[in-house]
Amino acid sequence: MRFTVEHPVGQAECAAGLYGPEGLAEFARAAEAAGFDAVAFTEHPAPSLKWLRAGGHASLDPLAALAFCAAATSRIRLLTYLLVLPYRNPLLAAKTIATVDLLSGGRLTLGAGGGYLRSEFAALGADFEARGALLDESLDVLRGLWSGESFGFDGRDFTARDQVSVPAPVQLPHPPVWIGGNGRNARRRAARAAQGWSPLLIDERFAATTRTAALSTPDDLAAAVTDLRRLTEAQGRDPGTLDVQVQSRQSDVLVDGGSPAEHRSHLKDLAEAGATWFVVRVRGSGLAEATDALGRYGREIIAESR
Repeated sequence: MRFTVEHPVGQAECAAGLYGPEGLAEFARAAEAAGFDAVAFTEHPAPSLKWLRAGGHASLDPLAALAFCAAATSRIRLLTYLLVLPYRNPLLAAKTIATVDLLSGGRLTLGAGGGYLRSEFAALGADFEARGALLDESLDVLRGLWSGESFGFDGRDFTARDQVSVPAPVQLPHPPVWIGGNGRNARRRAARAAQGWSPLLIDERFAATTRTAALSTPDDLAAAVTDLRRLTEAQGRDPGTLDVQVQSRQSDVLVDGGSPAEHRSHLKDLAEAGATWFVVRVRGSGLAEATDALGRYGREIIAESR
């Protein structure tokens, strides 16, 4: 099992020092020192006030934040969790993606999804009803853009004629793409065009809020991973090359507390179900508390798993 830590900027009580320049750099270095394999940021560029007041969350621009973390670290991978590709022109997204990958020495992983906030789509001028088609279009562009001398594509809202994107990313033909979402369409996309799948173990209520399918237990996950492998084989690809990153209620062990033994048992169940990565979230009430918690998780969980 490998481990991602999601930065706590999205928590309502997140201390400003955690996302200022010194605190953000210290957080990233502490995650790397603790043995985490990736640091992650989510995306909500234009959430509504109604959504925030109903339990939504703030965010940094994930690619900008990850570029900053890249300069403060040397090993840890950098994960967008998730980048909503339908919000932006895919060639413009590709330029930022390539830049972060280049400046980090090839450490970017692109967690990507279709999005679910209708009001945010409207604010950004993106077509909510076409989000699935726009996501597929972006994935096609990212797969093809750096594979030749120039690139042509007839998109829904753009036309590319012999465009180039230079310099290219370090990781070719593109940085790894992990598709977020619990439904079968997400698994189909991962099987067709990605290097990983990133589901949430959530109940029906939360699944409805995020417009995805419910996956509640490790047994549910195991059945979904079996389906992913069949879909990948049908595409003529090796399912063993796909990562599966999972977030569950136990992701908040550093927020809610809990027994390390019970947590290790949960990770074992997830690994047996097919998970290869696990997401950890840390309390954002203060920088010292957050970095101490990262170190403790590294000693009690990550070191014990290797």
